[in-house]
Amino acid sequence: MSSASAQKAFYTRNSSGLLDLTPEGAAHLAELPLRCMQQEFPYKTGIVFSDTSLVTNPKVYHPAFYGCFDWHSSVHGHWMLVRLLKSFPDLSKKQEIITKLSQNLTAANITQEQRIFQNKENNGFERIYGWSWLLQLQRELLTWNDPLGKELAANVEPLATQFSKAYIDFLGKLVYPIRVGEHTNLAFGLSLAWDYAATANDTALQQAIRQAAMRFYAADRNCPAAWEPGGFDFLSPCLEEADLMWRILPEKEYQTWIRAFLPELFAKEVTVFKVAQVKDVTDGKLVHLHGLNLSRAWCLYGISRHVTANRAAILQLANLHLESAIPHVASGDYAGEHWLASFAVYALTTENN
Repeated sequence: MSSASAQKAFYTRNSSGLLDLTPEGAAHLAELPLRCMQQEFPYKTGIVFSDTSLVTNPKVYHPAFYGCFDWHSSVHGHWMLVRLLKSFPDLSKKQEIITKLSQNLTAANITQEQRIFQNKENNGFERIYGWSWLLQLQRELLTWNDPLGKELAANVEPLATQFSKAYIDFLGKLVYPIRVGEHTNLAFGLSLAWDYAATANDTALQQAIRQAAMRFYAADRNCPAAWEPGGFDFLSPCLEEADLMWRILPEKEYQTWIRAFLPELFAKEVTVFKVAQVKDVTDGKLVHLHGLNLSRAWCLYGISRHVTANRAAILQLANLHLESAIPHVASGDYAGEHWLASFAVYALTTENN
């Protein structure tokens, strides 16, 4: 399929200028996590082997999230399939998706998943990125008006609660923000965790996030956007922070803050944030930059909905990043395919918060 035809199949442009995922695009993207969510190898573990009991197949200690190369990619692959089922009730392979979700997200499997995070050497495993995607998965289940959604939400709830408490404890100890373009980026994690907390009425987590965001980011000015991207980035430190703060600050305060933080977005011609280029899609680190284009898109969409100036230019920049990335989501190489579809779905189904 050519790039142009792939783009047409994936989305249409609506009257607001946003790109809407099509049923054809949803079906195509769903194939990617379906292929790997129950594929045990290759697998990249991040755990500490505290004793010989963990020298075993990852599926033993990750019976729910053992596929798709690593724990966090498996989690957001599950999230993606739930979102697609909710958005496209007649999605092809619907029954296969339901079957695999039901097989993986059992109460017993989640109980086993909890144990690794209760181990002293591994209580920080998948902090911050994996924790945040698990909370986003639970948010998606909580808002799924379906008997299966309610059942799976009840199954996942103990792990979500465990991560909420762990997040609160961690934020209480964190002295400095984590401003990187990969998994431990704090602002991205706090955005996902905030959206979960707002849905789940987890006021303690919301309070902890608000306090941390104000402590770390409220006085920030002139983010060095020209330094981006780093060679392995799949998140934009500047844009993730800007996307978080519209959740935290009152509307009028956000207008002042964002202009001081990213003045380049309000220039007559927005030249900041050039589309990132990838030269080798088989390199698991370099292919991160396709994810960066997708995550930049969803940040710019969020920002555009919460500013009063230059909205059209910011929206155009978001669309440029998304349209540039979409043809590369299904590259034919596992290095990108095990995770990029989730980023594409998140960007294409961005919510009007």
